[in-house]
Amino acid sequence: MGLITPTRRERAITDISVASLEAAGVRCVLLDRDNTVVPRDTGEAPAEVLAWLDAVRAAGISTCMVSNNFHSREVEASAAALGCEVVHHAMKPAPFAVRRALALMGVSAGEAVLVGDQVFTDVMAGNLAGVRTVLVEPQSTADLWYTHIFRVVERLIGAR
Repeated sequence: MGLITPTRRERAITDISVASLEAAGVRCVLLDRDNTVVPRDTGEAPAEVLAWLDAVRAAGISTCMVSNNFHSREVEASAAALGCEVVHHAMKPAPFAVRRALALMGVSAGEAVLVGDQVFTDVMAGNLAGVRTVLVEPQSTADLWYTHIFRVVERLIGAR
Protein backbone atom coordinates (compact mmCIF):
# COMPACT_ATOMS: atom_id res chain seq x y z
CA MET A 1 0.00 0.00 0.00
CA GLY A 2 3.06 2.30 0.05
CA LEU A 3 2.37 4.11 -3.21
CA ILE A 4 -1.24 4.83 -2.30
CA THR A 5 -0.64 5.77 1.33
CA PRO A 6 -0.48 9.51 2.00
CA THR A 7 1.95 10.90 4.54
CA ARG A 8 -1.07 12.38 6.32
CA ARG A 9 -4.78 13.01 5.87
CA GLU A 10 -6.80 16.12 6.57
CA ARG A 11 -10.44 17.00 6.04
CA ALA A 12 -9.57 20.08 3.97
CA ILE A 13 -6.51 21.96 2.81
CA THR A 14 -7.37 24.70 5.31
CA ASP A 15 -6.97 22.17 8.15
CA ILE A 16 -3.25 21.87 7.42
CA SER A 17 -1.46 23.95 10.02
CA VAL A 18 1.00 26.39 8.52
CA ALA A 19 3.08 26.03 11.69
CA SER A 20 3.29 22.26 11.08
CA LEU A 21 4.54 22.90 7.55
CA GLU A 22 7.21 25.25 8.87
CA ALA A 23 8.22 22.79 11.59
CA ALA A 24 8.56 20.02 8.98
CA GLY A 25 10.94 22.15 6.89
CA VAL A 26 8.47 22.59 4.02
CA ARG A 27 9.59 25.32 1.61
CA CYS A 28 7.00 24.64 -1.10
CA VAL A 29 3.42 23.39 -1.18
CA LEU A 30 2.39 21.69 -4.42
CA LEU A 31 -1.35 21.91 -4.93
CA ASP A 32 -3.81 19.93 -6.98
CA ARG A 33 -6.45 22.21 -8.52
CA ASP A 34 -9.80 20.48 -8.99
CA ASN A 35 -11.60 19.71 -5.73
CA THR A 36 -8.49 20.45 -3.65
CA VAL A 37 -8.25 24.25 -3.90
CA VAL A 38 -11.02 24.91 -6.42
CA PRO A 39 -14.38 23.12 -6.12
CA ARG A 40 -15.18 21.40 -9.40
CA ASP A 41 -18.74 22.78 -9.39
CA THR A 42 -17.80 26.47 -8.94
CA GLY A 43 -14.39 26.94 -10.55
CA GLU A 44 -13.35 29.49 -7.91
CA ALA A 45 -11.43 28.97 -4.69
CA PRO A 46 -13.35 29.70 -1.48
CA ALA A 47 -12.27 32.68 0.64
CA GLU A 48 -10.89 30.38 3.36
CA VAL A 49 -8.57 28.70 0.83
CA LEU A 50 -7.33 32.11 -0.34
CA ALA A 51 -6.68 33.10 3.29
CA TRP A 52 -4.82 29.81 3.94
CA LEU A 53 -2.63 30.38 0.87
CA ASP A 54 -1.88 33.92 2.07
CA ALA A 55 -0.81 32.50 5.45
CA VAL A 56 1.40 29.90 3.73
CA ARG A 57 3.15 32.57 1.68
CA ALA A 58 3.44 34.88 4.71
CA ALA A 59 5.41 32.05 6.35
CA GLY A 60 7.84 32.15 3.42
CA ILE A 61 6.54 28.95 1.81
CA SER A 62 6.07 29.04 -1.96
CA THR A 63 3.16 27.44 -3.81
CA CYS A 64 2.78 25.73 -7.17
CA MET A 65 -0.33 24.21 -8.71
CA VAL A 66 0.22 20.81 -10.35
CA SER A 67 -2.92 19.94 -12.28
CA ASN A 68 -4.02 17.14 -14.58
CA ASN A 69 -6.68 19.45 -15.98
CA PHE A 70 -6.01 19.94 -19.69
CA HIS A 71 -7.92 23.25 -19.94
CA SER A 72 -4.74 25.32 -19.80
CA ARG A 73 -6.41 28.74 -19.70
CA GLU A 74 -8.66 27.77 -16.79
CA VAL A 75 -5.78 26.26 -14.86
CA GLU A 76 -3.51 29.25 -15.51
CA ALA A 77 -6.30 31.66 -14.52
CA SER A 78 -6.87 29.74 -11.27
CA ALA A 79 -3.16 29.70 -10.48
CA ALA A 80 -2.91 33.45 -11.14
CA ALA A 81 -5.94 34.14 -8.92
CA LEU A 82 -4.38 32.02 -6.18
CA GLY A 83 -0.93 33.58 -6.58
CA CYS A 84 0.68 30.24 -7.50
CA GLU A 85 3.10 29.08 -10.12
CA VAL A 86 1.61 26.34 -12.29
CA VAL A 87 2.40 23.10 -14.07
CA HIS A 88 -0.58 21.82 -16.07
CA HIS A 89 -1.15 18.71 -18.17
CA ALA A 90 0.57 16.92 -15.28
CA MET A 91 -0.48 13.38 -16.19
CA LYS A 92 -0.43 12.31 -12.54
CA PRO A 93 0.23 9.66 -11.24
CA ALA A 94 3.36 9.93 -13.38
CA PRO A 95 5.88 11.86 -11.24
CA PHE A 96 7.36 13.94 -14.06
CA ALA A 97 5.23 17.07 -13.52
CA VAL A 98 5.88 16.95 -9.78
CA ARG A 99 9.61 16.85 -10.49
CA ARG A 100 9.17 19.71 -13.01
CA ALA A 101 7.36 21.75 -10.32
CA LEU A 102 10.16 21.08 -7.83
CA ALA A 103 12.73 22.34 -10.35
CA LEU A 104 10.58 25.37 -11.19
CA MET A 105 10.31 26.25 -7.52
CA GLY A 106 13.97 25.49 -6.74
CA VAL A 107 13.28 23.00 -3.96
CA SER A 108 14.16 19.39 -3.31
CA ALA A 109 11.56 16.65 -2.84
CA GLY A 110 12.33 16.68 0.89
CA GLU A 111 11.40 20.37 1.10
CA ALA A 112 7.98 19.98 -0.51
CA VAL A 113 4.56 18.54 0.19
CA LEU A 114 1.87 17.73 -2.36
CA VAL A 115 -1.75 18.27 -1.32
CA GLY A 116 -4.53 16.60 -3.29
CA ASP A 117 -7.92 14.93 -3.11
CA GLN A 118 -7.23 11.75 -5.10
CA VAL A 119 -5.23 8.69 -4.10
CA PHE A 120 -4.57 7.34 -7.60
CA THR A 121 -3.34 10.63 -9.02
CA ASP A 122 -2.11 13.07 -6.37
CA VAL A 123 -0.88 10.71 -3.66
CA MET A 124 0.74 8.29 -6.10
CA ALA A 125 2.47 11.08 -8.06
CA GLY A 126 3.84 12.64 -4.88
CA ASN A 127 4.99 9.32 -3.50
CA LEU A 128 6.64 8.35 -6.79
CA ALA A 129 8.47 11.70 -6.81
CA GLY A 130 9.59 11.28 -3.18
CA VAL A 131 7.45 14.16 -1.93
CA ARG A 132 5.40 14.04 1.26
CA THR A 133 1.68 13.87 0.53
CA VAL A 134 -1.48 15.10 2.21
CA LEU A 135 -4.80 13.60 1.15
CA VAL A 136 -7.80 15.87 1.66
CA GLU A 137 -11.50 15.28 1.11
CA PRO A 138 -12.85 16.68 -2.17
CA GLN A 139 -14.47 20.11 -1.86
CA SER A 140 -17.41 19.09 -4.02
CA THR A 141 -19.25 15.95 -5.04
CA ALA A 142 -19.15 17.09 -8.67
CA ASP A 143 -16.56 14.96 -10.46
CA LEU A 144 -15.77 13.60 -13.86
CA TRP A 145 -17.30 10.16 -14.48
CA TYR A 146 -13.97 8.35 -14.20
CA THR A 147 -13.06 10.16 -10.99
CA HIS A 148 -16.23 8.70 -9.42
CA ILE A 149 -14.91 5.24 -10.30
CA PHE A 150 -11.55 5.99 -8.69
CA ARG A 151 -13.28 7.25 -5.54
CA VAL A 152 -15.28 4.01 -5.27
CA VAL A 153 -12.06 1.99 -5.61
CA GLU A 154 -10.37 4.25 -3.01
CA ARG A 155 -13.11 3.35 -0.53
CA LEU A 156 -13.12 -0.36 -1.44
CA ILE A 157 -9.41 -0.77 -0.77
CA GLY A 158 -9.53 1.34 2.39
CA ALA A 159 -7.41 4.15 0.99
CA ARG A 160 -9.94 6.72 2.28
